Amino acid sequence: MPEIRSTPTPPSTGGRLVYAVGDVHGYAAALKALLADIARDAEASRPAETPLLVFVGDYVDRGPDSRGVIDLILETEASGRFEVVALKGNHEDALLRFLEEPAYASSWIGNWGETTIISYGIVPPEPHDTAACERAQARFAAAFPEGHRAFLGRLALQQTVGDYLFVHAGVRPGVALDAQIPRDLMWIRYDFLECADDFGKVVVHGHTPSAGRPEIKANRINIDTGVYFTGLLTAVRLEGETRRFIQAGV
Repeated sequence: MPEIRSTPTPPSTGGRLVYAVGDVHGYAAALKALLADIARDAEASRPAETPLLVFVGDYVDRGPDSRGVIDLILETEASGRFEVVALKGNHEDALLRFLEEPAYASSWIGNWGETTIISYGIVPPEPHDTAACERAQARFAAAFPEGHRAFLGRLALQQTVGDYLFVHAGVRPGVALDAQIPRDLMWIRYDFLECADDFGKVVVHGHTPSAGRPEIKANRINIDTGVYFTGLLTAVRLEGETRRFIQAGV
C-alpha cells in the first residue's frame, strides 16, 4: 500500500488579524501613509477582535524624522483602534546606550545617529570631536521627551501569535525560542538568515534590508524593504492562514 503523506498545514494566526510593520528608520511620512492604508484595510475587514499591530523595531536613525516616527506610533497606540506592540530593534538598543553613556556619543553619532539628534533639535557635532559629541549627548538627553524615553523603556523583544513569532532581527538556530538572548533577537544576522531549519514558529522580522521586496522563506518572512534606499516601507497582513503585503512610498 503506498505511503500517504500529509500536506503540511499552513501557518496560522489562529484567526487573529495581525499587521506587522518593517523597519521605519525615521521615514515618518511613509509610516503615516502605510498606517492610513492599514486602518482602511482593518475597517473593511471587520474583525471580531481588535486587530494587532506589531512594529518590528528600528524606528530611528538614517531618515529625516525619527521623532515623528515615535510620535506616530504613540498616537496610533492612543487611538485604541489597534492593540499595538512595538519591538526593540538594534537602533533603539543603541539609542538607549547613547542616552546613558556619554563615552558612546562619538561612535553613535558617527555611525547612525546624526539625523536622529537633528530631528530632536540638536545640532550634530563632528563625530571625531569627542568632547563636542559628549556635549551634544548631554543636550540631547535633556531635550529627549519623557514620553519617548518611556516608550523606549517598554519596548518588547518578541511577540507570538499562533504559528508566528515576531522579532526584530531573528533567532539563534539550535536555541529554544524561550531561551533566546536579547542581543540575538535585536542583532543577529547571517547565522539566522542562512539557516533553513524549522524554528518552531515562522519568524517575522526586519533588520536586514531585502531591497524593496519582502523576503519569504518557509521558516521566516523578512519585511525590512530598506525604506532609506528603496523608498518603500512594507507591512505584512496575516489573518488565519492568509498573508499579503501592504506597501507605502516615501
